[in-house]
Amino acid sequence: MMIFIIFPNKGMIMKILILFFALAGGLSGYGQVVSDSLMVDGHYRVFHFIPKGKQGYSDLVFVLHGSGSSGKAMIERTAKMSALAQAENALLVYPDGYKNYWNECRKQANSIANIENINEEDFFKGMIAYFEKHYQINPKNVFAVGSSGGGHMAYKLAITLPHAFRAITALIANLPDEPNMDCPPATVPMPVMIVNGTEDKTNPYGGGAMGALGNGITLGTVRSTDQTFAFWAGLAGYSGKPKKKRLPDLDPSDGKIIERYTYRKRNKPEVVLLKVIGGQHNYPNDIDVFVEAWQFFKRQKAN
Repeated sequence: MMIFIIFPNKGMIMKILILFFALAGGLSGYGQVVSDSLMVDGHYRVFHFIPKGKQGYSDLVFVLHGSGSSGKAMIERTAKMSALAQAENALLVYPDGYKNYWNECRKQANSIANIENINEEDFFKGMIAYFEKHYQINPKNVFAVGSSGGGHMAYKLAITLPHAFRAITALIANLPDEPNMDCPPATVPMPVMIVNGTEDKTNPYGGGAMGALGNGITLGTVRSTDQTFAFWAGLAGYSGKPKKKRLPDLDPSDGKIIERYTYRKRNKPEVVLLKVIGGQHNYPNDIDVFVEAWQFFKRQKAN
């Protein structure tokens, strides 16, 4: 059951409260999902969240969906992360891309968000201001984790709004290569975690042309995962080889093995790669990638 309640704000801004009740197959255990919107350059930009009351939050975490998806579609996928975050007084927010796509740094992408050059920076700055005003989030602890196209959006936030974000995590996403790069050069080191699969055909681990989405959307070319990892590590001032650790293979049946590569030093941004050997354009079973993202974010506050 879903109830929509619409509140006009001086005839301009539509606010939608969506109440999801605990039904079999629904979002049982999540509580009340609230959706609201901001007017950005003439477009209503929508976001969703699950507040536990109007009180101060220590952290704000944006969870960014992949190309063609939506914010609400990410809520169930992040169940474990949401439980941990709420227990530790963090607020998760699930924004919607413009018509289900993000205008990130891929110049050659032909999604409507890219073609119309949608202003993502003002959308995210507006949401941060909204949650600082209404939910007293700590603006020094703002994070973003994105999957696929959402991972590309997370990269863009790290490049164009580095002082607004404490750290980002990009899942199954490589940086665009130079011919496909539509963002200014990154100049500020950032804590970044990357999780990519070596057999990914959509986001090729070795770089090159991205796989088509099957609906006429093309996305151009990307760097390899190793080049993407080296880019952020170099920006943070690291040299030499990262620390390597093989994670326990908790699900041998999925055919995937995970290696963790870490650059970490006190007073420097942590840069991490989780290399999913045998992984495709999906998530491994051995870990919950969103829980890994949350743990990564927590470490940045301690560093």
